Amino acid sequence: MLLRLAYLTVTNAFAALRLLSMSDRDKEVEILALRHQITVLERHLGTGKVKFAPEDRAFLAALLAPLPREVLRRLRLLVRPDTVLRWHRDLMKQRHARTCRPQRPGRPPTVRSIRILILRLVRENPSWGYRRLHGELATLGIKIAASTIWEILKAEGIDPAPDRSATTWADFLRSQADTLLACDFIETVTLTGQRQYILAVIEHATRRVRILGTTVHPSARWVSQAVRNLVMDLEDVGASVTYLIRDRDAKFPALFDQILADAGIKVVLAGIRTPRMNSIMERWVQTCRYELLDRTLIWNERHLRHALREFEQHHNAHRPHQAMNQAAPLRAVPEPITDPGRITRLDIRRHDRLGGVIHEYRHAA
Repeated sequence: MLLRLAYLTVTNAFAALRLLSMSDRDKEVEILALRHQITVLERHLGTGKVKFAPEDRAFLAALLAPLPREVLRRLRLLVRPDTVLRWHRDLMKQRHARTCRPQRPGRPPTVRSIRILILRLVRENPSWGYRRLHGELATLGIKIAASTIWEILKAEGIDPAPDRSATTWADFLRSQADTLLACDFIETVTLTGQRQYILAVIEHATRRVRILGTTVHPSARWVSQAVRNLVMDLEDVGASVTYLIRDRDAKFPALFDQILADAGIKVVLAGIRTPRMNSIMERWVQTCRYELLDRTLIWNERHLRHALREFEQHHNAHRPHQAMNQAAPLRAVPEPITDPGRITRLDIRRHDRLGGVIHEYRHAA
């Protein structure tokens, strides 16, 4: 025991002499390193294995790396000095990688406004490919690679130009709405059991309806005369009509198409058993049945013509349409009431058509 005590005294004496040559900074660094190693040992006490966590390695590497190698070798460390230096090199590599690595790999993203413009051009010009789009953008002074345009179209799921350039039926209706008419026959039965046929025409753009007439026998002569009256009516109002949609009903004679062709109107036939190809006309037929024919007892042909004339006026001059922002074909939507005093003094009067079958509401004069 005395020998061991003498050994420790001599060893610590030499250690004290070594501390005399060390600066205060080196002493503080050694104290911090030793204290942190004690913390690591306490953390793994009883496990039989000491493991430095990534944050332990980063702390010791940042603390000890600036010291000279000979000073590191004199420190009481649980690892070799080379290990501490390797930790420091790894730490610097990670920092360099985070600093120098670009935020996004590859080319910078396309400006959002340019992307929106590209999608707009594609939507308005289905036959344009990405090369044609690239040229149009170049004329606008927008510099973008053709391959970038192709990537944008692919990301949005837009097919190449040859696959989307074909005009669909819906595109045809939208593009030609201002010059489109649609016609159809409606059947109804009077109280006497007599079957009546109604021929009506509707304008796609304005939703204006023209009831051409009613008859018990829709002969070729009667239908031809009805379409002649329609052509003269369109000429009187200066309407510009290019197409008329009808189904393949046998009640339309060949002369019907010939009269329209002479007036510069091309007849477009709907598909067999495809009412959706003449959807606007079919929707009006449903409205006519629901709001008039199913709610009125028709006595005879004269009574039917009177009821249809009243319903035509109601439809064109008063009835609101969702497709026209609640306007009527011959009436625009009035300005909204903004005066609170006027709202509190509302005086709405009801106007009846056909004995109350149809109600219209208006402000009192």
